Amino acid sequence: MSAAEDRRWLDVAVEQARIGAEEGGVPIGAALVADGQLLGAGRNRRVQQQSPILHGETDALAAAGRLPARTYARATMYTTLSPCAMCTGAILLYGIPRVVIGEHDTFVGEEQLLRSRGVEVVVLDDPDCRKLMEAFAREHPQLWHEDIGED
Repeated sequence: MSAAEDRRWLDVAVEQARIGAEEGGVPIGAALVADGQLLGAGRNRRVQQQSPILHGETDALAAAGRLPARTYARATMYTTLSPCAMCTGAILLYGIPRVVIGEHDTFVGEEQLLRSRGVEVVVLDDPDCRKLMEAFAREHPQLWHEDIGED
C-alpha cells in the first residue's frame, strides 16, 4: 500500500474521530479497507451509545457487516489511535493482516501482540491524531481514563 493510500484512508478515520468529538464522545476513529474500497468506518461511541464495546475499530467492523474470511485477509484497519486489547483481539480474530495507526504517543495498545502474530503494524505519527487525543485527555480526563480502563 502506498503512503498516499494510507493517508487517504487514515483521513477517513480522522473524520470519524472528529464526528465523535462533535457528538461528545471519545475522538477515536477507524476505517476498514480492502482492495481500495472502504468496507466500513466507525468511531468510538461508548459515550453516545452507553456501550462498553463501541470503540472505533469495533464500530468500523460492525459498519462493514458480515464478510467472508478472504475479505478480512486482504484488509487493512486504519485507526487514529493504537488499538486496545479488545480491538486487537477483533483484528486477530478476523485475520486482518495490516493495521495503520495514526498515533501512539497518548496511548500504546497491543501493538507488540499484533506484531507477534504476524500483523504488519504501521505508525504514521500523525499530528492531527495526536492533537485530537491530547486535547480530549486534557479536557475530559475522567472519560479518557474510563475509555482506557484506568481509574
